[in-house]
Amino acid sequence: MVEERIVITGMGTVNPLGLSVAESWRSAVNGVSGVGPITLFDSSRLAVHIACEVKGFQPEHFMEAKDARRRDRFEQFAAAAAREAIQQSGLQADGIDPARVGVVISSAIGGISATKDSLLTLLNEGPRRISPFAIPMLMSNGAAGMVSIDYGFRGPSLSVASACASGVDGIGMAWMMLKAGAIDAAIAGASEATITEIGVATFDRVGAMSRRNEDYSMTPAPFDLNRDGLVMGEGAAVLVLERESHARRRGAEILAELAGYAATADAYHITAPAEDGSGGAAAIRNALASAHLNPEDVGYINAHGTATELNDISETRAIKAALGEQAYHIPVSSTKSMTGHMMGATGALETIFCVQAVREGCLPPTIHYQTPDPRCDLDYVPNQAREVKVSVALNNAFGFGGHNSVLVVRAYGG
Repeated sequence: MVEERIVITGMGTVNPLGLSVAESWRSAVNGVSGVGPITLFDSSRLAVHIACEVKGFQPEHFMEAKDARRRDRFEQFAAAAAREAIQQSGLQADGIDPARVGVVISSAIGGISATKDSLLTLLNEGPRRISPFAIPMLMSNGAAGMVSIDYGFRGPSLSVASACASGVDGIGMAWMMLKAGAIDAAIAGASEATITEIGVATFDRVGAMSRRNEDYSMTPAPFDLNRDGLVMGEGAAVLVLERESHARRRGAEILAELAGYAATADAYHITAPAEDGSGGAAAIRNALASAHLNPEDVGYINAHGTATELNDISETRAIKAALGEQAYHIPVSSTKSMTGHMMGATGALETIFCVQAVREGCLPPTIHYQTPDPRCDLDYVPNQAREVKVSVALNNAFGFGGHNSVLVVRAYGG
């Protein structure tokens, strides 16, 4: 029996580089930084005053105003990204079986703004003043549920929470359901809106955040010797995945193939990755095996690349352990150098960047790269995009809790 391929027919995003896939990709290949002063709240009490915010986002441009008022920012982002992806794919409930379309939109944190607002209302005004919309706004599965309702898709609807691997794991879960024949299509991705006072403060207390508040022009700097931590980002990215036969039957344009997925756990530490990169290496090897590919087939890796010392070093070790000497011949870049770390949503956006890389023959750079770290000795595509034809790209995503998740994107040859 021939194994059916899973293909990508639509993509959508809002993120610090743009409010569409086209705008975001243009910014990424041009090395645009999304970092700037925090404007979403008064950060004067904090040690961190910079973030990668989504700029110019007006939720009413993507949904009814009454719906926008009843949705947390992370749900608004998801709705906007899903709309672009579904429009590109042409997937509508009419003409297909909506019970065979799943929705998997992940979030590591969920509605943190709604949670904060509800807690303050409880403390200051009492329980009777809490909004009846608080629960739908704060629950992590809210975005998935709302997208299902918006478009009438009645297949499995769920959210995966695996810290900063959530986006990749959500897409991976959709891929597995499609491979198993449980559904014909899926709306899959992730959304996050953690640039709040408590979000920034807590990540800073872990010691993960850059504090280059006055001169932020060279941060974050993944894999650079002088990196000083991540910069928090926000946004959403959504893909439409389909069984190849379903997409071809609809006459949909196929953008790329989602060829493989794997996930492992370090079982080592709640926030620190295993120093030897063994868990990440296993995820890379297993993802390639699921796609029936070898290290020599890989043309590009979009790294997790957070610009924290522990991650950058352990990920470099993981890539080398998984791919051997071939690792030194594969370009690796961290687009978080431009978007910041969008927490659970980053992996979904980076999947889109992998699709664009194999379609456009262009690899986005790692910006802010100045001083090589001898412990990070791979080709990190420093500072400028690189035009090179690749047919296979890997997307690494690692997260607190020891999560290691990898997707394989392959050019579609018909």
